[in-house]
Amino acid sequence: MFKEFAPAKINLFLDILRKREDGYHDLGTFFQTINVGDTLQGSVEPNGDITLCYNHPQEYPVTSDLVYKAAKLLQDKFQVKQGVSFYLEKQLPLGAGLGGGSADCAAALRLLNKLWNLNLSFESLASLGASLGADVPFLVRGGSALAEGIGEKLTPMDSLALPKGVTLLVATPQCAVPTKMAYAGCIPSGNARWETYKRSNYAALSGEFYNKFEESVFPQFPLIVEMKSFFLARGATQALMSGSGASVFALFESEAMAVSAQQSLGEKARWSAVTQFFAGF
Repeated sequence: MFKEFAPAKINLFLDILRKREDGYHDLGTFFQTINVGDTLQGSVEPNGDITLCYNHPQEYPVTSDLVYKAAKLLQDKFQVKQGVSFYLEKQLPLGAGLGGGSADCAAALRLLNKLWNLNLSFESLASLGASLGADVPFLVRGGSALAEGIGEKLTPMDSLALPKGVTLLVATPQCAVPTKMAYAGCIPSGNARWETYKRSNYAALSGEFYNKFEESVFPQFPLIVEMKSFFLARGATQALMSGSGASVFALFESEAMAVSAQQSLGEKARWSAVTQFFAGF
């Protein structure tokens, strides 16, 4: 039995640079993993079957899950005769902008690399993961990274750590944002803001905190606006929507402030966590 942690990610900066001819968008983002996530367990199935069980009911077939797809991809590509029995303990909310499904997929790639003795590098796993989801290559290793393209062109950075005492609060309001809707309302920015950000001292968390998706999402989802405003009113030094939403994260100067804000959320949030950055694998 092998076990893998599947940490969530947040985006400290995210801009949509241009729309591509293939219909996707080029973006510029700073990815950061955080110390909260799902847990994936796996053991060998000698008969070659791929099975996946969860700690709560799912509304979609197992074969559409990225964990299953990751196993099928590796099994087919490397002609693996063994199968795998997965158990996924979900903690992260769906439709939250935290990369939960991609994190599980990346965890499956790492787990199977050990379970099936594939001896693949992180770089090889990330390259394979790119066909499964734009966030998967980053989440194979996690930590801190600049990303371009659709998120697959990574520049790993030294892992960021929050200054002493500073604590992260992440919360998901009572809504979910369809990713297509978030993109549909976005007018690409071009490169200027992104190039400026890359020259900034983002490694010291003094670069601009920015998410282009707030422009398209906020007018349609007032609950997200309300949550960001709530965090700032509670003393957060920074607050930003993550990814295409709906989660919002905030930095507080102390754990006590973050916990107090979390306890005051009440029915505003369907999920929340007080946590720190995760340095990666």
